Amino acid sequence: MFRWKRRSSGSAPGNPRGADAAVRMSWASLLILTYFSALIQSCKSADSEERLMNMLLGKHRYNPLIRPAINRTERVEVKLQVSLAQLISVNEREQIMTTNVWITQHWVDYRLSWDPAKYEGIQKLRIPSRHVWLPDIVLYNNADGIYEVTVFTNVIVLFNGSVNWLPPAIYKSACKIEVKHFPFDLQNCTLKFRSWTYDHTEIDLILKSEAASMDDFTPSGEWDIIALPGRRTVNPTDPTYVDLTYDFIIKRKPLFYTINLIIPCILITSLAILVFYLPSDCGEKMTLCISVLLALTVFLLLISKIVPPTSLDVPLIGKYLMFTMVLVTFSIITSVCVLNVHHRSPSTHTMPSWVKLIFLKKLPALLFMKRPNNFSGCQRLRQQRCLRARRSILGLDYPNASKACFTLSSSALLPSDSAFSTPRHKNLAPTMGYGLSHRKGDLSSSDYPHCSFTPTQDYQQKCKSDWTADVKEAVKGVRFVAEHMMADDDDQSVIEDWKYVAMVVDRMFLWIFVIVCVVGTLGLFLQPLFQSQMITSQQPSSDKPRI
Repeated sequence: MFRWKRRSSGSAPGNPRGADAAVRMSWASLLILTYFSALIQSCKSADSEERLMNMLLGKHRYNPLIRPAINRTERVEVKLQVSLAQLISVNEREQIMTTNVWITQHWVDYRLSWDPAKYEGIQKLRIPSRHVWLPDIVLYNNADGIYEVTVFTNVIVLFNGSVNWLPPAIYKSACKIEVKHFPFDLQNCTLKFRSWTYDHTEIDLILKSEAASMDDFTPSGEWDIIALPGRRTVNPTDPTYVDLTYDFIIKRKPLFYTINLIIPCILITSLAILVFYLPSDCGEKMTLCISVLLALTVFLLLISKIVPPTSLDVPLIGKYLMFTMVLVTFSIITSVCVLNVHHRSPSTHTMPSWVKLIFLKKLPALLFMKRPNNFSGCQRLRQQRCLRARRSILGLDYPNASKACFTLSSSALLPSDSAFSTPRHKNLAPTMGYGLSHRKGDLSSSDYPHCSFTPTQDYQQKCKSDWTADVKEAVKGVRFVAEHMMADDDDQSVIEDWKYVAMVVDRMFLWIFVIVCVVGTLGLFLQPLFQSQMITSQQPSSDKPRI
């Protein structure tokens, strides 16, 4: 130490090493002084804030249980505003709306005022909310038993006594769900706020703004926010009542239910249309109808698990399902009727003349149906049978007879009374057709215009001498078979008429089903377009007396 002092004292003024050491010492001293000055100033500020807190919240000066009113008759004005942060969910079945909101509350507490000049210019303090008076505003229409906020944040106090409190809260509020237009519904859920212990003579609740704030709102994937108006409700007959109510007017986004409910229901209903287009000969008409009905019943059970079990209104999708179920039931009834008509025959039913007029002539033209001409087909069928009968007759004992140019008279193949005079033929005739004994003359030349049976005297004289008893017996049998075939042809013609009547009835019900289904579907799903877009017009306005 002595040597250092000696060197320092003996160094020359112009020595560079000594000058650098002096500069470093000066800077170090300056930094130390600055640090201690800031520390002292901070201690003074902390000391000022502590003194201010002790002054404001002293036990002998402030009591958080006492209402901040100068006198007993003065009312404390509490301004309230709701800020919606998130619409969490709307439970339709339990009729509960869950929201994440911030409740902004503002009032003036004259006991929490100070002069900033006396406390180092402090103009704002953050005080734990448990240490100051609170207006105990709660949600009246609560649905889970938690009426107050869950997190008691600090209050912000200004030097003039103004107090601002912004606690976050997750509320579950009761909400009356209107299911009339579900899933195209518009709901109005309310949040009603009121002081739990103070009435209107002690606290005056005032709306800070006419609508709830959505500055920090997170959009919902299921609901659109239409409006969030607020209103103040008082009752002139009860001077102690006042509340603040916010209407949450929300509209459902129907895409989810459209994809998962409405479109499948429409597709299943369209399958019921195919029931009328399915041929009656196919045995799957009733199976298809019942399958569609069961599928609609499953969708109806799904709807019952979503909407609330209320008897006030029926949801729109429920109305549509019931409408389609009625239509499918109607299709089952009509299918039974069509099948009954389709399988009718001359042995069980006789077609009335009005049925022929309406279902065979009038309705087919109106329904754009055209029946093919089946008479030419019947004539060709009878001609072929005539040729086969003639060949079988002529080829029995006279193989060369077919080479000759001859014709048979119409009376040769016509049944005569003597042909069925024996007991054996009399017993066979009734079993082979309808009144076969009464069909004399049916097999005539007029029925077979191309099968010319022209009588020739030479050939008849020759045949009378040559035909044997067996040939005559064969001719009688052919007459009987031909008569039976003609009866079958007539019966088949009547059966085809009944089948065509069933087809006309099926086509008529098809058009009725399509028209009713389209009109009913459009009428049901266009109803939400005509509903009111704002429910606020139906709600009481601000300061309107509460009844």
